Amino acid sequence: MGILSRDRQLYTTKRLLWTVKEIGHDPIFLDTLKLSLVVRDRSFEVYYEEENLGQMDVVLGRIGASITDYGLAVIRHFELGGTPVVNSSQSIADSRDKFRSLQVLTKHGIRVPATMLTRSPVMTMRSVDLLGGMPIVLKMLQGTQGIGVMLAENPSAAESILETFWGLGHDIQIQSFIKEAKGRDIRALVIDGQVVAAMKRESTTGEFRSNIHRGGEGKLFILPPVFEETAIKTAEVLGLKVAGIDMLESHEGPVVIEANSSPGFEGLERATHKDVARMILEFLVRHARGG
Repeated sequence: MGILSRDRQLYTTKRLLWTVKEIGHDPIFLDTLKLSLVVRDRSFEVYYEEENLGQMDVVLGRIGASITDYGLAVIRHFELGGTPVVNSSQSIADSRDKFRSLQVLTKHGIRVPATMLTRSPVMTMRSVDLLGGMPIVLKMLQGTQGIGVMLAENPSAAESILETFWGLGHDIQIQSFIKEAKGRDIRALVIDGQVVAAMKRESTTGEFRSNIHRGGEGKLFILPPVFEETAIKTAEVLGLKVAGIDMLESHEGPVVIEANSSPGFEGLERATHKDVARMILEFLVRHARGG
């Protein structure tokens, strides 16, 4: 069982590698950027440093946002070579691009925050009216753990942030701020079409982001049926077999803000006391066997 990751010392990676052994299989740690890909003679070869890996039984991709393009090429190479992979390259691509994922979810009737993607300074000011007034949330199209997410309290602040990021070549989406969420969100872990664990995360620093890596605190949360259904449908329409679905509680019900194709689960295991690593890997075994 290959575990694709940039750092074997990360909590999630260590838990996965240890648990693979615990359930009786052979773990292989694969640093994504040390993999070389070769196409020749109608074959798809993968080298780890200088060694040809040969055929793997199954690969779990932990593709960080900073290496999305290379990571997608690696995942696609394994797929084309006939190796079962979780998650697929297409599902990772659709979920990693924040605006693309909102387009897909909206197409399937899943509620998301009102969002605008624009490069027009004129529409920046118009967005305040279209999205329900200030404050507004500004997000980079690719980011993780709350990085690249900013709250603009007034139009001049929003304009300044956007001009800065546009000048650096970044596209930024402008999003309505759901005040009633009050710095809280819900993370549901979906594996093979089922919610297996969930927690509510709340900011402990007074800011609007509740990510564990930004000082948030996670607590066990029993999902109401409508939230569970929304999480499952979100993973399904994005094609994600393993996913962390982040939702806000709004006056209209659950609002999906992000689908994470490589969810960390340190906070989730601590909050729920569930063996998330084992659940992921047991599914990986079933997937490898065609189940």
